Amino acid sequence: MTRDGLTEQNQTTGESERISKRIQEADFQKTPEQQAAQDAAQLQGAASPSSPLSHAPGTAPKQDTAAAERVMERIDAAHTRKASKKAARKAQEEAAAQTKSSRLQFTEEELSTPELEKYIEKSNRAADRLDAAKAAIPKQKKLIKERTFDEATGKAKTRLCFEEREKPMPGSKVHRNPLSRPAQEAGIFVHNKVHSVEKDNSGVEGAHKSEELAEKGVKYGARKVKQGYRSHKLKPYRKAEKAERAAAKANVNFQYHKTLYDNPQLTSNPLSRFWQKQQIKKQYAKAARAGSAKGIRAAAENTRKAAAKAAEKTRQTVAFVARHPAGVCIAIAALLLIILVFAGLSSCSAMFSGTINGVVGTSYTSEDSDLVAVENSYAAMENELQSEIDNIERTHPGYDEYRYDLDTIGHNPHELASYLTALLQSYTLESAQAEIERIFGLQYTLTLTEEVEIRYREEERTDTWTDEDGNEHEETYTVQVPYEYYILNVELTNKPISSLAEELLTPEQLEMFRVYMETSGNKPLIFGGGSPDTSASEDLSGVQFVNGTRPGNTALVDLAKQQVGNVGGYPYWSWYGFNSRVEWCACFVSWCYSQAGVSEPKFAACQSQGVPWFQSRGQWGARGYENIAPGDAIFFDWDLDGSADHVGIVIGTDGSRVYTVEGNSGDACKIKSYDLNYQCIKGYGLMNW
Repeated sequence: MTRDGLTEQNQTTGESERISKRIQEADFQKTPEQQAAQDAAQLQGAASPSSPLSHAPGTAPKQDTAAAERVMERIDAAHTRKASKKAARKAQEEAAAQTKSSRLQFTEEELSTPELEKYIEKSNRAADRLDAAKAAIPKQKKLIKERTFDEATGKAKTRLCFEEREKPMPGSKVHRNPLSRPAQEAGIFVHNKVHSVEKDNSGVEGAHKSEELAEKGVKYGARKVKQGYRSHKLKPYRKAEKAERAAAKANVNFQYHKTLYDNPQLTSNPLSRFWQKQQIKKQYAKAARAGSAKGIRAAAENTRKAAAKAAEKTRQTVAFVARHPAGVCIAIAALLLIILVFAGLSSCSAMFSGTINGVVGTSYTSEDSDLVAVENSYAAMENELQSEIDNIERTHPGYDEYRYDLDTIGHNPHELASYLTALLQSYTLESAQAEIERIFGLQYTLTLTEEVEIRYREEERTDTWTDEDGNEHEETYTVQVPYEYYILNVELTNKPISSLAEELLTPEQLEMFRVYMETSGNKPLIFGGGSPDTSASEDLSGVQFVNGTRPGNTALVDLAKQQVGNVGGYPYWSWYGFNSRVEWCACFVSWCYSQAGVSEPKFAACQSQGVPWFQSRGQWGARGYENIAPGDAIFFDWDLDGSADHVGIVIGTDGSRVYTVEGNSGDACKIKSYDLNYQCIKGYGLMNW
């Protein structure tokens, strides 16, 4: 018996013959053609005269038709698998080719237009550079599972295969050495032990100082080597990102000039052209995020169609005037009389039209959700920095004194949004992540410096001596003993984003940054900026307040009411650390709390800082909360989008209405009141006095 079945061997001649009736197993190491030949030879051998399965003369040969069918099924299945693998590989290559870059496809008409030739060439060059930069990004082979379906057998199979992908950016995952912390603690312990004995031996002290200096040099060198190595690793990714921005800019520039070429009437004034270009950029960015070059062309085509439609309406108006000259003359005569009386209104109308165009051209081009997401991300980085400073004494133990020289941690949200809009135009959190990390590193600088002072302490010493008569005497005296006093200086500097913008932006971008700052991107309340209410402050005469069970802080409320009438909020936003006006309602509330002797909460943004502070500590009451007290914070959501837009201080309630003191209510401090169930009340921050 063998692996292939029962065989018969002639001991005289040494020949062997397979006599098993079982179908011989297929050899999967052979190709389908070799296996088919083997199976066919087996069938022929089964029908030969020498085979035990041969039939008598005059009878029809009984071939094993079932075995033949199974052989053909194996051959068909092998060919089907091979074809499916080839088709899947081809589909992957086609998909990769389609998403290779954001290269535009130009029509024959566009290629033959001399006015567009320069911009087409720039777009192609930028796309070539982008393809080269992406090709230079390191690749890696990833083992994946691939699911295939065999139509011949009706079964699905899973196989492993390698797929080439771009390597993720180095440093995206932090890998901490578990031994680093114990090693650091051991080093601190050893140094402290040496510190305790080096005072008695100047040689030991000198050697220890040299050893510490060498350690600092090695650490500094290792840190610089790591930084250089990381910078070298990130170079292909930086080049690809830069090439992608350049390609997007070149594509937008072509779409813009194509629109002007198709619609010459659009070249009216610089502000109008700037608005048109911003609209094309916004549509391009939306299509690029969808990852479709066809979508980019469609977005530009929609812009051109809108411009053509406006031009068609203008031509229709001219044709109407030509068909009705008499009526037009009468209308012109009537208009002349009106113009003589209301000549100033024409200039006001032109000014209004220019204002509308200016509003559109000076607005933030990103979506509101993207603006808020970037602001929240930047605020989270500031919170991490504050936490690092709060834990300095725990992470750097062993010092006799810690001295702090810290600037305020905080930024103007509109400065950040204006800077990113001037630099990147339309952006998301993903596209702006690298830039906000760079600007954060330039804005904040945390420096730790060790200082050693020689100080003296008094110690009593006793000397014993014997006089000439043999009597012993003791003498006690005080001496000044020097010792080393170790100080850690912690310094934090905060350079405003407006100062960084002057250094990092081009003159054109800096001009747009200042425009966005003046207009707040026409979205002054997007980051929680105040109340648009311009009505007068309310009178509290005759109001009967209902006291709850919580104590509150009436002294704080009296201090807040004394600020009523302040316009502009300079005392509050300058106290917070801003060097220019911001939406200052939260700064006003934080200032009042600080004047009352409470260091926290201190926040400049309602949704990203104020609300999380109260909610994370369980000090939050939703709209309709009945036990509010004087001094609690009240948050408002004017547009009912779920984000806090404004904050004030609760004076009290009469049972049906809540009375507040608010900063930046129409850019002034005012007393206001609202129904307790007013839908724009987001909730209350409950203070523990």
